[in-house]
Amino acid sequence: MRAAARLSQFKRFRGTAASILLIGVAVWLGVLWRGCQGLPPNVANCPITPTPPANTSVLPPAIEPPPPALCGFPLNISVPGEGATVNSPANVIAQALPPDQIYWMRIYVDGLAVYYSFTPNINQFIWMASGQHTIEVVAEDVAGYIATATTHVNVATQLPGVSSIQNLHGWESCSAALLNGYTCAAGLGTATSQLIQGQSSPSLDGSSAEFTMGGPHPYSNELYWYPVGGGNSVSHFTYDLWFYVDNGNAPQSLEFDVNQAFGGTRWTFGTQCDFNQSGKWNIWDPLNEVWRLTSVPCIHFPSKTWIHLVWNFERVGNQVHYIDLSVADSNYTIDTYYTAQPQWYQEEIDVAFQLDGNYEQQPYDVWLDEVTLNAY
Repeated sequence: MRAAARLSQFKRFRGTAASILLIGVAVWLGVLWRGCQGLPPNVANCPITPTPPANTSVLPPAIEPPPPALCGFPLNISVPGEGATVNSPANVIAQALPPDQIYWMRIYVDGLAVYYSFTPNINQFIWMASGQHTIEVVAEDVAGYIATATTHVNVATQLPGVSSIQNLHGWESCSAALLNGYTCAAGLGTATSQLIQGQSSPSLDGSSAEFTMGGPHPYSNELYWYPVGGGNSVSHFTYDLWFYVDNGNAPQSLEFDVNQAFGGTRWTFGTQCDFNQSGKWNIWDPLNEVWRLTSVPCIHFPSKTWIHLVWNFERVGNQVHYIDLSVADSNYTIDTYYTAQPQWYQEEIDVAFQLDGNYEQQPYDVWLDEVTLNAY
C-alpha cells in the first residue's frame, strides 16, 4: 500500500514536472515568437541587413545628393506642407522615430546639405533663394537604417532674418570641454552658469535672457550657442543685440560669434572684447584657430547699462570677412579677411555668446535682449 502510494505520488510528480516543462517550453517559444513579431516594421521587413557606422563618435561628410531610404523608420516633415508658399528663412519642423539611437539627421535643399542635427527633432530656420525648392530631411540611426521625407515649397519673400533669438527654445551650452573631451569654451576649469529666459527686468522689450557666471575655478568660461538653422543662399550677416552687465568690471572677456557651415567648410566669425589681457577687440582666425588683435579698444562697460552691439560680416569664397563693428555708439571699420576652417561637417548657421571668468572668478550676470541675426 505504501509502495503503491509512493508510485502514485511519483506519477503525479512526473506528470506535474512534465507539465511544468511543457509550460516552460511554451513560454519560451511564446517569448521568442513575440520577440520576432515585436521587431520594428522597418527591421522585420528589411530584405537586407544594413552596415552600421563603424564609429558613431565621428561624423562623416554629408552625402550629396542625399542617400535613398534604406528600410526607413517613421520620419515626418510637419512644416512646411507640400506645395506651400513660404518666406525665407522658412521654418522647417521634422521628427524621426528610429528604433535605435539617432546617428545623424540633415536637411537638404535641392540636393545639398544645409543643416545637421544629432537629435531626432528639427525645428529650425532655413534660408533659400526665391523660387521653387525641394526640401528633403534624411536621418540615419546607429544600426544603419535610413529614413527620408520630402516636401516642395515656393519661396515668395526674403525676410531680413530671425529676431528675439534670446527667447527661442534650444540654446546649447558647455564649459571647458564637451562630454567627448573636445575643447569647448576653454579656460582653466568648469564654470557654474545657467540661462534664464523670459526676464521682464532688466529688459528693453519685456523679455530678456539672463546668463549667469560663477564657480570655484578661476578663468573658467561658459559658451552658449543657438542653432538658428542653415542655408547656403546667404553670405552677409548682421549680428545685432543689446547686452547689460550687472558688474561691469567682473568679466575677463565677452564673446559674440556667428557661424555658417556647409559643403565641408565652416566660416567662423568669432569676436571677443578682451578687457583684461589685450584691452582690444579680438577677431578669430578660423584656419589657424587663434585670436587676432584689432586696433579697436575694449574697456570694461559700465555696470547696469544697456549696450548696443552690431557686427557685420560676410562670407567671400573660402574666406571670412570682418566688415565693421558698432558698439556703445562708436563705429569702427575692421575690413579684415581670414581663411575659413576646412573639413567641418556639421552644417549650420548659429549665433553664440560666451562669458569668461577672471582670475578671481568674480560672479556676474549678463542679460541679452533684442538678439537678431539678419542675413542676405
